[in-house]
Amino acid sequence: MIELALRDIRVGYGAVEVLHGIDLDVPAGALTALLGPNGAGKTTLLSAVAGLLPLRGGEIHWAGSDITAASPDARSRAGMTLIPERRGIFPQLSVRENLEIFTPQGRVPDVALNAFPVLADRMAQRAGSLSGGEQQMLAMSRALLREPRLLLLDEISFGLAPRVTRQLFDVVADLARAGTTVVLVEQYLSDALRLADIVYVLARGEVAFAGEPSELVGRTLPGYVAAGS
Repeated sequence: MIELALRDIRVGYGAVEVLHGIDLDVPAGALTALLGPNGAGKTTLLSAVAGLLPLRGGEIHWAGSDITAASPDARSRAGMTLIPERRGIFPQLSVRENLEIFTPQGRVPDVALNAFPVLADRMAQRAGSLSGGEQQMLAMSRALLREPRLLLLDEISFGLAPRVTRQLFDVVADLARAGTTVVLVEQYLSDALRLADIVYVLARGEVAFAGEPSELVGRTLPGYVAAGS
């Protein structure tokens, strides 16, 4: 069953078109990896799905409905959550206050603190003073607390140590196994291919590959060495 379907998506900035007619199908309850080198259009595509960038052409269908014209807030209320590359937290607020914003009324943030125990020791600390890894853990807590139907993750490993990256990806894998539909944008292959059910590779604003991770082994893709290397 297809949860999210993109058809002939075209997006640009000013006079420059960045996405040139993207078609993409995201299966329900699966983890779909969206890969590609810098400048391929990955973040632009994710922002368009979340409603943060207007389309120049094409349609977005989610859960059987056309959401092409839906506002970002309407998409969020319907169960779509975007975790952007630059954390997406409120840096001037404390960790506790950030968690309270993410927490549905009457619910305690135990699930987030169980996943990221270090946050329990930082509850009174200003979020902007956390390390990069801790900020990303706090941002990921939003997904744990809101239980989204569709989770969009934009390079959550960016600038982080391998140990922290593995911890974050373990949480993503758990969410996918629990039935959350996940679209994971990544520049790096190894962890994304380990987790993904379906892979799309973008190059220069177009789909260069679509298929299962095993089909990428030994292939040379734009901006990458062979995936099995």
